[in-house]
Amino acid sequence: MNRRRALLVSLAVAVAAVAGVLALGNTVSQAGGARASSAAQIARRTAQLDRYEAALRKSLAQQPPPLPPLPQAGAQATAMRSTAAVRVVYRRPPPIVVKRRGDDEGGRESAYEESGSDD
Repeated sequence: MNRRRALLVSLAVAVAAVAGVLALGNTVSQAGGARASSAAQIARRTAQLDRYEAALRKSLAQQPPPLPPLPQAGAQATAMRSTAAVRVVYRRPPPIVVKRRGDDEGGRESAYEESGSDD
């Protein structure tokens, strides 16, 4: 390799090294800002959760409203008696008839089924 090419290659490597150092410095400076913003976000979220916890504790300490009075047992029994008993009638569906190949139309089994082999 002649001297001119060696000089060009070494200059290209030097420029790449300088660009790498600048990029590294930029990345490091941005990372420091991210840490500060994440600490502020954590503090804000912690304060929000503390307020929510205080609201939950306050609502837990309060007494629930009183329940409405129960209806009289006689009124409920009368309402139950007034409805007529419903009779449920179950009707079976018609049987499903499956015809297989080789079945006779007359209703008797075919010679294949009479031979004793199971289908």
